[in-house]
Amino acid sequence: MSTEDNKYLIFNLGKEVYGIPILKVKNIERMMDITPVPRTPGFVKGITNLRGKIIPVMDLKEKFGIGSAQVTERTCTIIVDVQTDTGMHTNGLMVDEVSEVLDISDGYIEPVPKYGDMSIDQEFMSGIGKIKDSVIILLDIQKILDFSEYGVMASVEI
Repeated sequence: MSTEDNKYLIFNLGKEVYGIPILKVKNIERMMDITPVPRTPGFVKGITNLRGKIIPVMDLKEKFGIGSAQVTERTCTIIVDVQTDTGMHTNGLMVDEVSEVLDISDGYIEPVPKYGDMSIDQEFMSGIGKIKDSVIILLDIQKILDFSEYGVMASVEI
């Protein structure tokens, strides 16, 4: 197991803290100009020119149904690469703030909890990281971008 396997990029969406595996992160950009694309889902903010490559950008808050990003000086776009059936795709994920990279070993990651016979909607979650007295929702970036909506995202990539 690589030493990078337990490293997560930690970011905020509102007051909630999330993490994605650092190995999926290509880079982090300050907010860029985004051109809206007609007939895309609301969470797809549009496309941007990233060093000569046109990539789609989604607002993770809207994707998760918890509002929409209020662009501030701390707003960032996390650039990720995801492998799909049609190849490797580069995408931008708009978040409120990126805070740090944390090493969260397997012993500090728990499965998504269940309430009685019901489980929390864990469609995008890979687990819950426990750091001191707080929790970090660990996301499966592949699942976030590998949906029926992904066809829309892939179709705007040029």
